[in-house]
Amino acid sequence: MYKQEVTLQNETGLHARPASLFVKEASRFSADVKVLKDGKEYNAKSIMGILSMGAGKGDTILIQAEGDDAKDAVEALVKLVNDNFNE
Repeated sequence: MYKQEVTLQNETGLHARPASLFVKEASRFSADVKVLKDGKEYNAKSIMGILSMGAGKGDTILIQAEGDDAKDAVEALVKLVNDNFNE
């Protein structure tokens, strides 16, 4: 398992467009990818899961993955967040 924490810096957090980009990126990998926030676990490949998380600007989330490309998946998602979802 590979995991890394990241803090959301974009204005809208993980809502609508950023959530869609996040799920699309997570779905490129075969690894089982989860996001943890406030002790709850969410499926990173589910748009409803990510939206229900209610993650906003300044929130810290933990991205973790398990599987063949787990490290690549986590690093790609952390990069997406750190790049402010290419906004």
